[in-house]
Amino acid sequence: MTVSAPIASLPQRAMMPVLIALSFTHLLNDMIQSLIPAIYPIIKESYRLDFGQIGLITLTFQVSASLLQPAVGLYTDKHPMPYSMVVGMGFTLAGLIGLAYAGSYGFLLLSAACVGIGSSIFHPEATRMARNASGGQHGLAQGIFQVGGQTGGALGPLLAAFVIVPRGQGSLAWFSVAALVAMMLMVWTAASYARLDKARPPKAAAAAAPVRPGKRSVAFAITILIILLFSKNAYSASFTSFYTFYLIGKFGISVQNSQVMLFLFLGSSAVGALAGGMLGDRIGRNKIIWFSILGALPFTLILPYADLFWTGVLTILINLIMSSAFAAILIYALELLPGRVGLVGGFFYGLSFGLGGLAAALLGEFADILGIEMVYKICSFIPLMGLLAWFLPRLSEGTRGARVGH
Repeated sequence: MTVSAPIASLPQRAMMPVLIALSFTHLLNDMIQSLIPAIYPIIKESYRLDFGQIGLITLTFQVSASLLQPAVGLYTDKHPMPYSMVVGMGFTLAGLIGLAYAGSYGFLLLSAACVGIGSSIFHPEATRMARNASGGQHGLAQGIFQVGGQTGGALGPLLAAFVIVPRGQGSLAWFSVAALVAMMLMVWTAASYARLDKARPPKAAAAAAPVRPGKRSVAFAITILIILLFSKNAYSASFTSFYTFYLIGKFGISVQNSQVMLFLFLGSSAVGALAGGMLGDRIGRNKIIWFSILGALPFTLILPYADLFWTGVLTILINLIMSSAFAAILIYALELLPGRVGLVGGFFYGLSFGLGGLAAALLGEFADILGIEMVYKICSFIPLMGLLAWFLPRLSEGTRGARVGH
């Protein structure tokens, strides 16, 4: 690619192809991940699993995805490894094939863990690359990156409805093509990023460094962000793992139709993620974090009592609002801990997976004891935790174009 833009506009213009490529690899990565919960109705019947065992699969996948991410991020902050994403996708490919041909519940757990490990390698390095490719528009860059992941996550149920449900568990292996395409694109992205990174001018000294809170305030703010992230992921876990069962049990719809409704729910995430990132650049992260969790409360309270049509409408509205949270939370944390992009990205992506997995396991046990409908009534109060956003300190804005160091 020929770089001919003026130096002043180079970061904003030259790195956009990298951001788009990162977004598409995020799409493929998260699409493969989303196939795990999408096949739950199939494997629940064929392996005779209860809701607790279904929740344990989610826990295994998401814990394996969470444990390595901070360590990977800490290492790549000091030693950038763009090509490590290819290794991560190799683990995902192995897990995907394992899920297609698993002969036992134990092998299902092992295969789910491999997919999780692949994600733990991909996300920290991809987050660091997206941050450095942002040209100072951090919300926009994170929004573009998140759109890929959210879209990929939404495609899983749709693909399950029209490919896996009619053809069976073995058809999962067909999606190994997507993993191979992702690996080739990751090689191109890493090479392009390195070339464009060398072409950029050296970072100018910041005209006004942003004022940071003290260490205690940072620790307190990070704690609040973790609690808010848990509230978001706990509610989201009730949908990614159990929404299809809820629809089938309450309204008597088919597995295919339930997967289509899950797709509509997850598909709204892409719009919410991009809007949250862009608005965060304009009006501040605090306001987006506040609205993205607490703003969903009226709709979550109504949802358990809605009919089928309004269930679909309400779930889209809920996810549209709540999906704007992650980009704002992540960028807020990056502003609290500048220069630690890989560590923060790995920690918060890892925490997101881990908390979601823990919530899925707990909700699965509750569903076995109390019934799936009661779980949604309990979960409807979770967005009240959004009130904690009131205690987050306000950060002053620094130079928009400041680049995060490697």
